[in-house]
Amino acid sequence: MSKQDCRSIARACFLLGALVGWSVYLGPLWADDTPPEQLVRNANFTASQDSDAPAEWSIWKPDWQQASCAIRSAADGLRIDAPGRPYAVGGVWQDLAGIRAEQAYAIEAVCKTQNIASPFQTLHVRVEWMRGEKKLHPAGMLVRGPIVDGDRLKFADVLIAPEGADAARLTLETKWPRGGSILWKHIRFAPTEPPAPRRVKIGTVYLRPRNSTPEKNLDLFCGQIDAAGKLGLDILCLGEAITMVGTTKKAGDVAEPIPGPATERLGEAARRNGLWVVAGLTERVDDRIYNTAVLLDRRGRLAGRYRKVHLPREEWKQGITPGEDYPVFKTDFGTIAIQICYDWFFPESHAIFALHGAEVIFAPTWGNTLPDKDGRADGETIFRARARDNGIYLVPSVYDGSSMVIDPMGRILASNRGHEGVFWAEVDLNDRECLDWVGYWRSIVPGDRMPSTYGPLLVDPPEPTF
Repeated sequence: MSKQDCRSIARACFLLGALVGWSVYLGPLWADDTPPEQLVRNANFTASQDSDAPAEWSIWKPDWQQASCAIRSAADGLRIDAPGRPYAVGGVWQDLAGIRAEQAYAIEAVCKTQNIASPFQTLHVRVEWMRGEKKLHPAGMLVRGPIVDGDRLKFADVLIAPEGADAARLTLETKWPRGGSILWKHIRFAPTEPPAPRRVKIGTVYLRPRNSTPEKNLDLFCGQIDAAGKLGLDILCLGEAITMVGTTKKAGDVAEPIPGPATERLGEAARRNGLWVVAGLTERVDDRIYNTAVLLDRRGRLAGRYRKVHLPREEWKQGITPGEDYPVFKTDFGTIAIQICYDWFFPESHAIFALHGAEVIFAPTWGNTLPDKDGRADGETIFRARARDNGIYLVPSVYDGSSMVIDPMGRILASNRGHEGVFWAEVDLNDRECLDWVGYWRSIVPGDRMPSTYGPLLVDPPEPTF
């Protein structure tokens, strides 16, 4: 399968909510109360006279039939459960004819559940695009959801049929009900208008001041914000501790309240250029200091802050206090997060950000993103792996190595490669590129994680590890 085919298959759509943490239903996918052409037959799962499956639907079971769910039509929908078999699987499927290539389709499914501990793990709605009887991608695409809506769960999405598609297989999947039950109520699959792309110009800076002062540094970095404004960027990432790098100062010497003089200077530059800015500073709160990165909005206002959680010896020896939270921030183009330098050594932080909806993580970083040497994976490779592992864009601004924009597949879209200044890439945050065989990774992670097994990560090791 070519890369172009995979990207075509994965084109998607309209962000109806964060991948996880949805708590409200965002309304119908059609502009009025009369839906367009409905391609699903027996969308309410009316019983068949001669089968447990609803009319027009086929039951699928695992190869190991002892692990099958019980599937049967009921007066009020399609019921699936598996008493005594917590790790049972099963579902129903229907082939849809009349698919038009490159046409957008709105999909909406509604169910009720009882005692389902993890809806993300247990419930899936999958679309597999077909050309005749051949699947165009072996894993298909998962429909976004579930979304909590009162006593119901809803799946809602817009997917675009890839080039060459003339049919689709629609599947309702149940995985590991663990004593719970599902009642599918209704499903709809109908043509709709394609969504607009969500294009964002993302920038990063490579600039390492030398023999400088905090005031001169602010002048230099505000100049980079001005340069980004001339390029028409939406957001720019500056480096870590920008009022300290290249000076003789220590963290305590440059620590100041946030908001404070530094955020005021940077905010004015953000405002006059109409862009978002991420910048690393040293924050003072009463008798504590933090290694902090701020988010400033297009009007120069403080929109958020992240306090560095993972501190290397060089920092905790200075008396810097670690942060305790992993916030994500809503912007006018999408959901973002911030990490700082040494955080990149710890994959848990990236996973937390992604699970809470971050699409882009900005990383003010002293060092490093150096390329591999002597076969040893160094910063550049690790940053690329973190992006790929979590299906996110990752944007480091560094003093050692290269400042980069990395896409969710781990590709480097922009890099300074030894030059000073602003480096950027335009991306479409609505794009869903599939991994070969696996599918669109961000949609898969919530259902395949096994958090109940991760307890050992939350305690000290039983003995030294070295």
